[in-house]
Amino acid sequence: MKRPKVAHEEVEASIGYVFEDRTLLDRALTHISAAKSSEGRLGSYQRLEFLGDRVLGLAIASMLLHAFPKSAEGELSRRLAELVRAEACAEVAEAMALAPHIRLGPGEAHSGGRKKMAILSDVCESVIGAVYLDGGYDAGAALVDRFWRPRMLDPVRPLRDPKTELQEWAQGRGLPAPCYREVARSGPDHSPQFRVAVSVDSLGEAEGEGGSKRAAEQAAATALLARAGVTSGEKD
Repeated sequence: MKRPKVAHEEVEASIGYVFEDRTLLDRALTHISAAKSSEGRLGSYQRLEFLGDRVLGLAIASMLLHAFPKSAEGELSRRLAELVRAEACAEVAEAMALAPHIRLGPGEAHSGGRKKMAILSDVCESVIGAVYLDGGYDAGAALVDRFWRPRMLDPVRPLRDPKTELQEWAQGRGLPAPCYREVARSGPDHSPQFRVAVSVDSLGEAEGEGGSKRAAEQAAATALLARAGVTSGEKD
């Protein structure tokens, strides 16, 4: 099977980076269905996607720390999770105009592979990984900054409420709804401090504190989500 050539200059112009080693760009745009049979999975973008996912997470975490110096870890985690989720990466792939240049096998191409969210998301991250290997972390971080900073400063979707997110997570796995209970209340009436615990069968219990019962429940839900890895940057 003869693989289509990548229009390197077009891709480089759209992402704002020129490769020293264009074979990295070729690999970043090659779906496993178009990989050489002699190379198998190693001939596809999968290893670069693995790397790019980590570079993306680190670069965005650094951006968030500087952009929101007063935000607590829970809010930063929710922002991070929203920015690195599959939908966001697929949308960035479209902004990078990568779809026409993705190498697909005939079957995947005929089934609309260039429009599939999973493929677009993976290719977006694989290109980040390729830029990182070609130009180092600064080049990779600059690419992330170029395409993600506008999304960070003006989110295309509202941040998900952690209580809602935890409930949806539990429901999606057939688990009972999260159970909240007040553990302690301290401070004067005009400025109380609450500590609340939340539990879900398979995760155990986590606690959170806040100046209102709702705020404490949100903090507890965030802590339990973090334990589940939901807000660690993994895509849904």
